[in-house]
Formats: sequence, structure tokens, C-alpha cells
Amino acid sequence: MYRAVTRKIEVTVTPRFLSERSSPNNSYFFWAYTIDIVNLGQETVQLKTRHWRITDALGRLQEVKGAGVVGEEPLLKPGASFEYTSGVPLPTPSGFMTGTYGMVTQSGEHFDIEIPSFSLDSSYAERTIN
Repeated sequence: MYRAVTRKIEVTVTPRFLSERSSPNNSYFFWAYTIDIVNLGQETVQLKTRHWRITDALGRLQEVKGAGVVGEEPLLKPGASFEYTSGVPLPTPSGFMTGTYGMVTQSGEHFDIEIPSFSLDSSYAERTIN
């Protein structure tokens, strides 16, 4: 599990390789990742945007920006949490992801929170190194 806290908002990420959705012979490797966002602070905030930086094993960068997560813009009251699972394919057997969520307070203040960098690993990565 990977963890970051920004302005009393905790983001944890748990990635896992899905061999059943991958096709190594076709250079297609798929991971699911579960993200839990917890508001540890005293103010209500809403997640409005996401910005991902996805890097494969060859150093190729893909950026993904958009509204909300999984079609939602969750409102997090103090002590509340929001969990979702999404996925990412790569053409290499390993890589990593990092990013930010754009948040807004009830008073209209916009700020970014960190999504911790996390590794996308599969057993195929070890085979290509040897």
C-alpha cells in the first residue's frame, strides 16, 4: 500500500496485477488499483479533477486529466472516505503512476492533493531483466 497526506486528506493506493486481463505475448499488461481517500480534517471538500502521470518501463509518459474519478465528484465531509477501483494497461511488464486530485472547499478555495507514486509490477518484469 502507498500513502500520502496533503492538507489532512489521506490518499492510499493498493495496486495489483491482473494476469487474467493481460496478454504478455501482445505486450499488454493490466493492473487494477484501489484508492481510498479519507478526509482527516475539519472542512468539507470535494474532489473535482484528476491528473495522472503514467510511465512505462521504457520511460514513456502518458498524462491523463479529467473531471472527477470513475464518473463521480465525491463530497467528503470531515471523517468521511471514498473508495474506488480503476485500472490501467501498459505495453511493458512494469511501470509507475503518480498524480494529483484537484479539490475545492465549501468556501470555493481550490487546491491539489498528492496521489502517492506507486509501482506497477508483474512477474513478467523479472523475466525480461534476466
